[in-house]
Amino acid sequence: MAGAEPPAASEPPAAPRPVGRSERAGQDATGRVATGSRGARESAAASERVDPGAAVRYVAIITDGNGRWARARGVPVNEGHEAGADTVKARLRDAVELGIKELTVYSFSTENWSRSPVEVQGLFEMFSRRIAGETPELHAEGVRMRFIGRRERIPENLVEQMRWAEELTAANHTITLFVAFNYGGRAEIVDAARRFAAKRMAQAAEGRRAGSPARNCDEEEFRRCLYAPEMHDPDLIIRTSGERRLSNYLLWQSAYSELVFRDELWPDFTRAALEQSLAEFSARRRRFGGR
Repeated sequence: MAGAEPPAASEPPAAPRPVGRSERAGQDATGRVATGSRGARESAAASERVDPGAAVRYVAIITDGNGRWARARGVPVNEGHEAGADTVKARLRDAVELGIKELTVYSFSTENWSRSPVEVQGLFEMFSRRIAGETPELHAEGVRMRFIGRRERIPENLVEQMRWAEELTAANHTITLFVAFNYGGRAEIVDAARRFAAKRMAQAAEGRRAGSPARNCDEEEFRRCLYAPEMHDPDLIIRTSGERRLSNYLLWQSAYSELVFRDELWPDFTRAALEQSLAEFSARRRRFGGR
C-alpha cells in the first residue's frame, strides 16, 4: 500500500481545527451550536417548528458552495473545503440528535476531475488526513461509515483508508454516514447495469444447466447491484448555495425524495438551517403517485 497506514482506533484524533471556522457557522469549537449565539437562537426557534411526528430518517445533502465561500473571503479554495468538512462533522452530530439514521454527503463527483490538479490534490490530502484523524472519534460516537463511488483514479493509500474506516465502524448503529466520493449518479447506474447483466447471464447459464426457466427480474434485484444496496432512498435531499438541480446525485434513489434548496453556502449551513429544512419537509404531503 502506498503512503502511511491508517492509525489504530486507539490513536488520538486529528489536531483541533483552526479557530474561526466553526464560529462562522454559529458553533463552538466542538461543532455544537454556541450558547447565546445567533445560531443558537435560530436553532431554538427552528426546533419549535419541527413536527416530531413527521420525522425525517434518511437525508442526503449536496454540500455546494465551498469554493465561493473561499473566494468571498479571499482565501485559497482548499480553505473552503476545510471549512466545509468542519460543517459536515458538525451537522452529522446534529443529525444524530434530530433522529436521522442515514446522512449522505456529496464530497467529490465524477465531474470534479475537471477542476485544477492543485485543488483535486488538496482535496485528496484533506480527505486522507481527516479519515485518519477523525474516524476513531466518529467510531467512538457510534457512526458507521460507508464510501460510495468509483475507486478508479483514487490514490491507493486513500482507497485503503476508506476500507479501514468502513471495517472499523461496520458494527455501529447510531447513524450511517454515506460519503459519495468520485461518485456520479449515472456512473452508479451504468456500473449497476454491468453487474446486473453479468449476474443475469450467470443465472441464465445455471438455469440452462439445471433445465429450469430464467427468473423474472425486478427493481429490487437491480437495486442490489448499486454501490450501497442497504442505503434507504432519501426522504429529503438538501442542496446549498442557491443552485436548484441534482447535479447527477443519487439519480436512482431520489425518485420520490423531497427537495429543499437553501441559499447558504455549505460552510455557512447551520443547525438552524438543517432544522428549517426538516420543518419544510414535515409541512409537505408525500403521495408516492397516489391521491
